Amino acid sequence: MSDRHVTTDDSWAPDACTLPTPERPLRLAEFDQFFRDAVQGVDRLSAQHLRLQLDGAAQVEETARDLTAREQSCCSFFAFDIARPGPDSLTLDVRVPAAHVDVLDALAERATSVRGPR
Repeated sequence: MSDRHVTTDDSWAPDACTLPTPERPLRLAEFDQFFRDAVQGVDRLSAQHLRLQLDGAAQVEETARDLTAREQSCCSFFAFDIARPGPDSLTLDVRVPAAHVDVLDALAERATSVRGPR
């Protein structure tokens, strides 16, 4: 993944985030970079379930696993599932309880806007 166009604008991150404030801009920049480089499609399967279609490269899977593990350590309400439905495809399912649908809304909006048209 490249480091072009990294942003530290944290206005999209919901208040439910428990990551210490000094670490937030870096994590948000990591998500932006991941969305920009790896996300090929964004599907909202339900109010509580988002599926990101990812580039199938091994490095993308490694980055997704690392980033989601770190995110779940500070925001335990997230449930992440990474699957490889085919040899060249990768999906990242993100689920939240009903009380945190606004967090998933923000994540979906950010993934869509940062990845741009494909």
